[in-house]
Amino acid sequence: MDIKSYMEQVGRQARVASRAMARADSATRNRALTLIAAAIVRDADLLRAANRLDLAAAEAAGLAPAMLDRLTLSDAAIATMVEGLQQIVTLADPIGEISNMKFRPSGIQVGQMRVPLGVIGIIYEARPNVTVDAAGLCIKSGNATILRGGSEAIHCNRALAKLVEEGLAGAGLPAHAVQVVDTTDRAAVGALITMPQYVDVIVPRGGKGLIARLIEESTVPMIKHLDGICHVYIDAKADVGKASAIAFNAKCHRYGTCNTMETLLVARSIAPSVLPELAKLYLTKEVELRADPEALALLAGYPHLVAATDEDWQTEYLAAILSIKIVDGLDEAIDHINTYSSHHTDAIITEDYSAALRFLREVDSASVMVNASTRFADGFEYGLGAEIGISNDKLHARGPVGLDGLTSLKYVVFGHGEVRQ
Repeated sequence: MDIKSYMEQVGRQARVASRAMARADSATRNRALTLIAAAIVRDADLLRAANRLDLAAAEAAGLAPAMLDRLTLSDAAIATMVEGLQQIVTLADPIGEISNMKFRPSGIQVGQMRVPLGVIGIIYEARPNVTVDAAGLCIKSGNATILRGGSEAIHCNRALAKLVEEGLAGAGLPAHAVQVVDTTDRAAVGALITMPQYVDVIVPRGGKGLIARLIEESTVPMIKHLDGICHVYIDAKADVGKASAIAFNAKCHRYGTCNTMETLLVARSIAPSVLPELAKLYLTKEVELRADPEALALLAGYPHLVAATDEDWQTEYLAAILSIKIVDGLDEAIDHINTYSSHHTDAIITEDYSAALRFLREVDSASVMVNASTRFADGFEYGLGAEIGISNDKLHARGPVGLDGLTSLKYVVFGHGEVRQ
């Protein structure tokens, strides 16, 4: 296969399809989503079989447990994909919405209309559910999309691509509105990120190495995040019961996700009350604790205890490892987070309203939480129906990227015959 020629063909087809998608009405786009959801339910057994082929190949290749976890298409994951599509259908259609209308002294009215971005290229590793989440959000927001999944999920992605194409055709929309790149050759990524004539934005979802490569090579704008170094800070005025439950869930609910806590900060005055109890919980999951000198002394006897280094504060483990630091209070916690955080998601556990508001204002992250697990930083949990990714950039979108993040605004002007004087 001539990768460059193939990708240019995919790009041309996507550009043509994007114009049809922008014209399509909301009912038609919703019809496509409903048909795709029904097809996934109907062919769930075929999807599981395709996923088993991917998992067998991944295990033979020695992929890490975190990657295998992302790759697995469980019954719950299939149900969540379907529910995500159904939720997207119920969301208000942003396309064509006009806002901020104002009369100007000249007599004209000026406002802004929400419009699709056009063609969105999405590059991701493992996680076959991303194929459906991304397709659904792009269809709803009137965009065309080119999906380049990882080679480890090729069988499942091909099976899902057929169901998406079936749903588009059933609704009378162009089949090329959603295209899954049908090659595992890495050269396809290089071509996709250097086609600004066909692709309007790239959304990468993958490891740090992938994102770093795209930052260096892409000539197309990106919505991205490098990693998820997420923090939970247990404040001096925290409820110990809430703190234990949240800090355990934020670390142990799933290890291989970007919204998993990687560093736990604890106020010095409450550390003796909360850390030993948390250590007992972490022991049930055999979590390795990498602790600063104070926490080391407090947790002496814990079987999986290691002295933390400066590198630990800068590491996204994606594993059963947690770094712990005891801080003097809120000021030191905020300073530590703003120094080492990847600006993804950070949380405070406190009953002090003033401390909570300061944390919300001063922590410079895409999602900032009070008394909740960082695992909630997710488009589905935020009511976006699904997400195309999570951005810790400040432009153009920030946090979980749902429908609004896949649109742009253009100015619209209504006149009554006015001419400029």
